[in-house]
Amino acid sequence: MRSVDVVIVGASLAAAAAAKRLVDAGLETVIVEKQQLPRHKICSGILSPRGHRFLLENFGPLPRNILHEPTSCKGVTFHFPSRVEMPMDFFGGPTPHLHRKYSDHWAIEQSGAEVMDDTSFLSQQQHDDHVMVTARKRGGEAFTLKARYLIGADGPVSPVLRSLYPAYHKQIPMFFVGQKFHEIIDCPLDEAYFHFWFHPDLGHYTWSHARDGRQIVGVGYKIGDKFHDRHLYVAKYFEEKHGVRLKPADDDHEGCSENFGPSLINRYVFGKGRVLITGQATGFLNMIGEGMSCALHSGAIAGESVVDAMLRNKPVQDIYRQNIASEVRRTTDQWNPLKIAFDKPHEADFPKALMALPMADRIKVMKDIWSFLKLYKEFKWGRQIAAISMQRLMRGDYSQKNWL
Repeated sequence: MRSVDVVIVGASLAAAAAAKRLVDAGLETVIVEKQQLPRHKICSGILSPRGHRFLLENFGPLPRNILHEPTSCKGVTFHFPSRVEMPMDFFGGPTPHLHRKYSDHWAIEQSGAEVMDDTSFLSQQQHDDHVMVTARKRGGEAFTLKARYLIGADGPVSPVLRSLYPAYHKQIPMFFVGQKFHEIIDCPLDEAYFHFWFHPDLGHYTWSHARDGRQIVGVGYKIGDKFHDRHLYVAKYFEEKHGVRLKPADDDHEGCSENFGPSLINRYVFGKGRVLITGQATGFLNMIGEGMSCALHSGAIAGESVVDAMLRNKPVQDIYRQNIASEVRRTTDQWNPLKIAFDKPHEADFPKALMALPMADRIKVMKDIWSFLKLYKEFKWGRQIAAISMQRLMRGDYSQKNWL
C-alpha cells in the first residue's frame, strides 16, 4: 500500500488549482481521474475575467490549442421576452473561450502533480491521522492509497461528496443541462458574446453562442423533462424571434446534471474531517452559470488550507471554512438582490446597462426578470434569499450554519 500526502479526485480546474498549491509546498500529490486524459468536459468554455487572471498568474500564458474559435468572449447579452436586449462587456476586456478537454489537461500538467487517469474513486475511510482511499484502474484490481488528506474536486454529482453525505443530492434541486450543435445558415446573434435568455417559457437556463464554426443551442430544465422536445422548442423560438436559421442539430450532443441552487441560498458543502470538497461539488456557481473561476479559486483555497493545517497542526476543516468564506461572499453576492441593486457583484455592469435603457424598457426588463424568477417558486428560495441578503447587510458576511 502506498502512502502520499494528498489524493485529489477529479482532473478538473479545481483539482489543478489545489494541486498547484500542494506541489509548490512540497507535498506528494496524486490526482485520480476516472476518464483517460485529456478527457471531454461539457462546458460553454466562457471564462470570467477573474478566472482568466488566475490562470495567467498561476499557470502562465494560455497556449492556442486550449481555446475554441472564437478564441475570446467580450461579455454577456441578456435577452428578455419583451424583446429588449442588454449587451454587457466584461470588466477588463475579452476573456478566453476555453476548450475544456485541453485546458483542464494543460492546467493539470502545469500543476506538477502525479496523475492516475482511467481510474475510478470507489470509497474512502477516515482515521485519526489519515484517509484510506480505495480506487480501481479500468479493468484492474482495486487498490488503496493512504493519504493524509483527500480533496473531492469531482463535479456537481461528486462521488466523494456522496461518500460523506449519501442523501445530499436528494436534498437539493438538480437540473439537466444539455446542448446541441448546429451548422449555421444565418445567425444575427453577435458571436463575440455569450447569450442568455430570461424567459420562463424556454426553461430554467437557456443560452447560445458560437463555437468552432457551429452554434450551440443550450437548455436547462428540471430532470424528468425531455431534452429533445425542449431543445426543439428553444431552437424554433430562436428562429421566430431572433432570425437564427440553423441546420438540423448534428449527431454530437451532450448533457449533464447540475446543482443549481446552493449559491443562491448559502447551502454549501465543504467536507468532513480530513476530506475537503471543492469546486462545483461544493455548490459554487456564478450567476450566468460560469463555474470555472469559482472552481479555480476554491481549489486553490482547499490546497492552501491543507498546507496551513499541516504547518500549524490544526484541524483542516476549521482552516478551510475560515479561508473559503471569501469565496462564499463573492459567489453568493452575485445572487443577492441587495448587492445586485446597490453594488457591482458581477464581472459585467448590469446596473449600468439597465440604466442605459429608456425608462419604458427598464420597466419591461424588471417585469420580465420577475416573471422568470417565478419559475423557481416551487423551490421556496424566496424567503431564504431575503434572509441571507439581510444577514449580509447587517453582519457583512454569510452564516456558516447551513454549510455541511
